[in-house]
Amino acid sequence: MAEDLALDLQELRQLGSIAKRPRVVSLISSEISQLEKLSKEHVSDPHATSTPVQTPISSGVKLPSSLAINYVTLGSFSWDQDNDKVKIYISLEGVGREKIESEFQAMSFDVKFHDVQGKNYRCAIPKLNKEIVPEKCLVVVKPKRVIITLFKASKGNWLDLHFKDDKLKPNLDEKRDPMAGIMDLMKNMYDEGDEDMKRTIAKAWTDARSGNAADPLKGYR
Repeated sequence: MAEDLALDLQELRQLGSIAKRPRVVSLISSEISQLEKLSKEHVSDPHATSTPVQTPISSGVKLPSSLAINYVTLGSFSWDQDNDKVKIYISLEGVGREKIESEFQAMSFDVKFHDVQGKNYRCAIPKLNKEIVPEKCLVVVKPKRVIITLFKASKGNWLDLHFKDDKLKPNLDEKRDPMAGIMDLMKNMYDEGDEDMKRTIAKAWTDARSGNAADPLKGYR
């Protein structure tokens, strides 16, 4: 900047030395005076003409880090479904749309509601029954409730929202002893059955060991 001012002054002074007409001489002299003044100001404060750098201002409300927030888990809700989607109904008043934080993934979802009458709430299922389409899922706020809509990746009926291993399905490993698979099945039924079921299975085991029961695989060997 200082170098440019010096060159401009030098050229104007050369023009002033050859100018003849009073008006031209006056204009050149006026411009020289302004440049000399600007040059002195620049020398006294070299940063005076620097272009200020603006710091971008963040818009919107920035919520605190999730690690610093305590949430009330919303474990009680109702749900229904059709062939394409699942809807979860949560009874919750005073929810602000701008204070909802949602995360949908193929096999899970996590929805957080901040500052609802002074509390923070959370509804999440870490492993769903089946896959969903995250980009289509949405959260709708009603006056007295919130509706979370999950769009199914494949059409069909869900037996539950949560993923569950099929413990009653026998192991179909061809190299394994077929009797071992049946015993595993009976053990799972015993573990999860009621008292009548347990008595029935216990009697079947006792009869099988004493030889009073027929071979369940007879006719297949």
